[in-house]
Amino acid sequence: MKKKIATVNTLLEAIPFIKEFRGEIVVIKYGGAAQTSPILKQKFAQDVLLLHLVGIKPVIIHGGGKKITDLLSQLNISTQFIDGQRVTTDEVMRVVEMVLSGEINKEITAMLNFFGGKAIGISGKDAGFIKASYLDKEKLGRTGSVDSVNGNIIHNLLDEGFIPVIAPIGSGYELDDIGYNINADFAASAIAKAVGAKKTLFLTDITGVLDKNGELIHSMTLADVERLKNDGTIYGGMIPKVNACVEAVIGGVEKAHIIDGRVEHSILLEILTSEGVGTEFKK
Repeated sequence: MKKKIATVNTLLEAIPFIKEFRGEIVVIKYGGAAQTSPILKQKFAQDVLLLHLVGIKPVIIHGGGKKITDLLSQLNISTQFIDGQRVTTDEVMRVVEMVLSGEINKEITAMLNFFGGKAIGISGKDAGFIKASYLDKEKLGRTGSVDSVNGNIIHNLLDEGFIPVIAPIGSGYELDDIGYNINADFAASAIAKAVGAKKTLFLTDITGVLDKNGELIHSMTLADVERLKNDGTIYGGMIPKVNACVEAVIGGVEKAHIIDGRVEHSILLEILTSEGVGTEFKK
């Protein structure tokens, strides 16, 4: 009986948060271990479905770097990274699109549908809703920078009850343009701004931003970010993720969060509990 009462109390605790976020858009960047572990994949799908069922509008943007690297290796196509960005030749771009828009996007869509969702998989090329151009053509090839996002496309899907699952492939401007490989973190940030998201969550393989003593920083303002960059607390691979959070908040998203996707149900813990998990960013 005590266990049942505890379950009910947990549900009751979620009520204020369901009321706050009902009808709001939450953009989730899905990546890391949560995208590769079979158990975490299922927990992720269940989390997204629950958000959808209580009236919150999830929008999923996914990466897929490991599977891209694995397939490139199998095809004997060399790949390299500069400053954390994959150098995307035309040959690599075709593999990137095959993996992201094909294998991974449809796997996530099918998984959400299996659990009772109404998911639809698209890329930025569909309806040309993500326009992109070269980030640094000479250095990075077809690694892209987002120029614009047509948020109406996503709103139309949400209005029809769909859960959009988006592969971060940008559409070019010429007829024969094969597209652009966009960093999923920055794609998520751009989409969150364009659709007027209430929150954006970045699932990673870390607990969040840590201070110099290795302790989790639960909440940060934009001023805190600059200070911690300057003193070296935020460095290396954390910088792009933090920058994506900052861009989202500057663009009007109320809060952005870096959370540990290795923790089961981390999405629900962040949105529907008072404690939350990870590091939040706010103005």
